[in-house]
This record gives sequence, C-alpha cells and structure tokens, in this order.
Amino acid sequence: MSVLSGVKRLLVGRRLASNQMGETLLPKRLALPVFASDALSSVAYAPDEILITLSLAGMAGFMFSWPIGLMVGIVVAVVVMSYRQTVYAYPNGGGDYEVAKENLGRHAGLTVASALLVDYVLTVAVSVSSGVINAKAMFPFLEGHEAWTAVGVIVLLTIVNLRGVRDSGGAFAIPTYVFMISMLLMIFIGLFRIFVLGHELLSETANLEVVRPDGSGDLVGWALIAILARAFSSGCAALTGVEAISNGVPAFKPPKSRNASTVLGALGLIAITMLLGIIALANLTKVHLIDELTGTHYINEAGETIHTAATTVVGQLAAVVFSDWFQPGFYIMVAATMLILFLAANTAFNGFPALASILARDSYLPVQLHTRGDRLAFSNGILMLSVAAIVLVLAFNASVTALIQLYVVGVFISFTLGQIGMVRHWTGTLRTERDPAVRRRQQRSRVINIVGATMTGVVLIVVLISKFTHGAYLALVAMGLMYVLMLGISNHYRAVAEEVKLTPESDRALPSRVRAVILAQNVNLPAIKAIAFARATRPTTLTAVCVAIDDDQVETILDEWEAEDFGIPLKVIASPYREVTGPFLKFVSQLRTENPRDVVSVFIPEYVVGHWWEQVLHNQTALMIRTRLHFMQGVMVTSVPYQLESSDRRRDRARTLTENQVRR
Repeated sequence: MSVLSGVKRLLVGRRLASNQMGETLLPKRLALPVFASDALSSVAYAPDEILITLSLAGMAGFMFSWPIGLMVGIVVAVVVMSYRQTVYAYPNGGGDYEVAKENLGRHAGLTVASALLVDYVLTVAVSVSSGVINAKAMFPFLEGHEAWTAVGVIVLLTIVNLRGVRDSGGAFAIPTYVFMISMLLMIFIGLFRIFVLGHELLSETANLEVVRPDGSGDLVGWALIAILARAFSSGCAALTGVEAISNGVPAFKPPKSRNASTVLGALGLIAITMLLGIIALANLTKVHLIDELTGTHYINEAGETIHTAATTVVGQLAAVVFSDWFQPGFYIMVAATMLILFLAANTAFNGFPALASILARDSYLPVQLHTRGDRLAFSNGILMLSVAAIVLVLAFNASVTALIQLYVVGVFISFTLGQIGMVRHWTGTLRTERDPAVRRRQQRSRVINIVGATMTGVVLIVVLISKFTHGAYLALVAMGLMYVLMLGISNHYRAVAEEVKLTPESDRALPSRVRAVILAQNVNLPAIKAIAFARATRPTTLTAVCVAIDDDQVETILDEWEAEDFGIPLKVIASPYREVTGPFLKFVSQLRTENPRDVVSVFIPEYVVGHWWEQVLHNQTALMIRTRLHFMQGVMVTSVPYQLESSDRRRDRARTLTENQVRR
C-alpha cells in the first residue's frame, strides 16, 4: 500500500462496498444532529443579528426584538409543516429541486438548485465564522486570526464527512445534544430565577445606552420600518437547514418518510422554543448589541463613549444566568455553542453533496459528483463544498455580519418555488384521486403548502428589498452564474450524447487497411518492444519513422537499423528546424490524406519511471505527439510502455494493491 493510500485510509477509514449501503443509513437519534444542526444552531447567531440590526434605530429599536422573534418563529412552524408534506410526496430525495423540476419545469428546478448550492456554501461560511467569533469568548488569542481558524475548522469537518454520513453523525451527536440541553436549561433557569425566585438579572450591556451612527435620537417612520424589515430578514437565518432533510430522505432508515417527518417536527419544536426563549431572556436581562463597523456605539453611565461591541447574546446570557449560581454552566454553554456552530456546517456537508449528486445524475453538473467514494459518501461534492467555503471565508475575513447579508436569499427562493411546486403537485393528484379519505389528506396538504408558499413568498420579497444593497445582490449574481453554468453543462452533455448516438445511417464500415507507423528515434529496447507489438497486431503496412534532428545521430541509427535487420523499412524525415513533433505529425497527416479510407495506427515507445522527477526528464515529446494525434481523425495512438528499473518498487506496490482489492 502506498503512503498516500495509507494516509487516506487513516483519515477516512476502511473502504465500504456498495452492498454495505445499509450500514450508513441513519436512525432518528443520529439524523437529528446530522441534518438539523444548522437550524438548531441558528439560535446562537440569529438573535445577535436581530439585535445588531435593531441597534441602528437606537434604544427604541430593541423593543421590537420580541415581535420579530415571534414572527420568525411562526415562519419556522409554517415551513416545517410544509416540508413534512414534501418528504412524504418525494421520498427519494432532491427536495425543492425535484419538486420544482417536476411541477414547474426545468428552469424552475435549476433556479432552485442554483439557489440551494450557493446557500449551502454560505451555510458553511457563516456557521464556522460564527463559531470562531463565539470561541473568542474562551480563547481571546484568536483575535486577528479568525479567517485561518475558520479554514482549519472547515478542513477538519471535511475529513470527518469524508468518513461517511453515519460516522459524522456519531461524531456530532453528543455536541449537538449537549448544546440543546444546555440551551434549554439556561432558558429555563433564567426564567425561573426571574419569575419564581424574583432575582434581578441584568446583562453586562444592560446599563449601556446605544447611540445611532449619526449620534441622533431614536429612528421613527420609514427608516425604522426599513430597519425592522432588515432585522426580520436577518432573523430568518433560523430557517436555513430545514430543506436539507427533504434532500436527504434516502439517508434515513426505513420507514424513510416517516422518520424524516418526525425529525422535521422535532427540529421545528426545539428551534422555535430555543429562539423565542433566547429573545425573551435577552429582553428581560436588557441585552444590547452593536456593530462598531456601522458607527453605532455605547454610552456608559458616566457619559463615556464605548465603540467596542460586547460578547454575543448567548455569551451575555450564560454569564448572567450562571455566573453567581453555577459557574461551570457558563463554560459549558459557551463551549457547546461554539461546537454547535462549527457542526452546523455539517448540514450543508450532507445537503450539498446529495443535491449535487442528483444534479449530476440529471447532467447539470459533472458526472463525477454523482458517484460515491470509498466510504459511500459523495466525496467529490464534499471537497467541492469545502473549497468554495474556504474561498468565501478568506474573502470576507470570517465576518458573520458581512456574510449573513448574502445569506437567506437563496433558501427562501427555494422555499417559495418548492412550495408553489407542491401546490401544483397536490392539484394534479386531486384530479385523478377518487378515494375520499386520500383526497381529504391531499386537500389538507395543499392548504398547508398554499400557506407555506404565501408566507415564504412574502418573506422572500422582504429579504430581497431589505438586503439587496447590503450584499444580497452578490448572492443573486452567484446564483445566476451557477444557473448559467449548469445550463451550459447540460447542453454540453446533450450535444455529446446526440453526437455519439447510433443511427441507421451511422458508418459501420471496416477501414480498407491499417497502416502502422512506429516512432523510432533510437534503436534500443523500447523501440524493439514497440516493433514487436506493432507486428503482433498484423497491420496491412508497417513503417518505422525517424525524424532527423542531427545528421550524425541519423547515420548511427541507420547503421544500427541495418545491422539489426528488423525486416521493416525505416523512413527518415528531414527536420530543418530540429524539432520532432511537427514533421512527424505532417507525415501522419499526409498518410491519412493519401488514403482517406485507411486507418493509421501510431505506436509510440514510452518509458515507465518510478520517480516524479524522471517523468520530467522523459516522455515529453511522446506526450506532445500523442496529444496532437488525438485530434486527428482516422488515427489511433498506442503507447508502448517500457519499464525502467526505477519503476520496480511502484510496480510491486501496484501489484500488492491490486491483490488486496481482489481479496476484498
């Protein structure tokens, strides 16, 4: 086994055969952390973004945090109920893409797919960047190194996911459940201390007054409405990840649809409870957040201006709830939040490759994305997502506030088109269904999807209007480019399929003759091997060709050729500019022109070497000739390998690897 193969096995584990697919399916207890960690973790940064945006309206803006939180919670509930209908109607995965493609047409499906692919990349970037920001509460030394820390986390997540969906689910289950339990306990203890024990809990920013960027008073009128709309759209980040369950239904254990529906219901209940609990507790403890980059700042009781932003909402709440009551609780909560934000990216690591595989199956993405890797995971899709997310994190320096402006747009485009597609799906089935009980269920499902389509459509309009100039246009541009790229790939595959398709008129005639040509620049063992192999193919004619780049060398070759008496002619081609490729290609081309119904078979001896640097020293002319001949119609190219001694170790290694594969 090679060193590279050994490292790969160490990182991703032993290979799994196709008939072991059942071993990778997820029970509900693992499916929840695998597919729902994104939506669950959004409660760790969605409240932050709501409060940061509201700070642009001054102190008066914070009184709107609970109505916005309630509205976001209602949207989550409606979307979860809508997707429960989708997982039953489309149990083979694909989610909104399949729904839109089947019910609204190819272009609607591609629109959904491009939106989801871009949003999955943003999910990884936002989640990991937010995790790094939260990690700074415990590790201050990360200040100034956020971007590269995020890159390291993405690389680690990539390795874990390459091991397969079940392995990643097992690795992520404990941190996800610790986060959920810690968050719910913090909310319960905080509310219990305030309402039952009568404790006055005030956050570290409770006594700080927030002043708008221009230093004036609180906003009113249309400006306030615009800020509220933007705060609502930022809070809607809590909905990201919901669609991943409908994409990943095939990864669930049977009964797949029922288990996926159960996980969706649990996800909705837990996410809404945590989101509303955090917003309520933040209001009661008077948490105030700002974004110092906008010019918003604090004024303390002494009238001093403070520009530095405070820690996150969860960090402030954990401090005030646990600090004088159960100190370890603070560290557990902060650590769990940091981990869940890192792991939230796992939702995208499952959703993106699964969707990319379906798109590749439909010829909208490279076919390599359709197949599973050694561990039955979509390895190429995982690597593609990882690279794209790393580029995004470095480009935006792991800034959550900057990245989140690009966020949410794509997911609500897919939500809206998916729900409209589901309405058309139920309308179509109702035309043919005659069973009264089934019709009642379908009518109920259609009503749910109509409500879902209406609500997500309204939210999409709000998001587009409120975020367009703040960066959402970049996401739309990326989606447009993705759409054009997928359409181009599809058109290419269709054109190739049409070009190579057999028809009654297809030319099936055998070539009149096979004219073999051997490139013989030296009389040595590789040349002899090429001659022997060419003879074994029994061509109609056989000619050796030597390109004359040095007169003395040509004389030597002619003498050696005559002495060996190979029984085939050696044709010497003049090369006034001392290059091999051009004259040889011209000779082959003329041979084809003179005999258009013949096939020219070119044999090129090549060295098989054992070290990469030897490859640089040999075979370069052969490579150029072979590449150019591939574009010449009616010409077949055969490489005749000759193994040098340096290749022995690699040959033995390859033989051992082959034997191991056969035994498995």
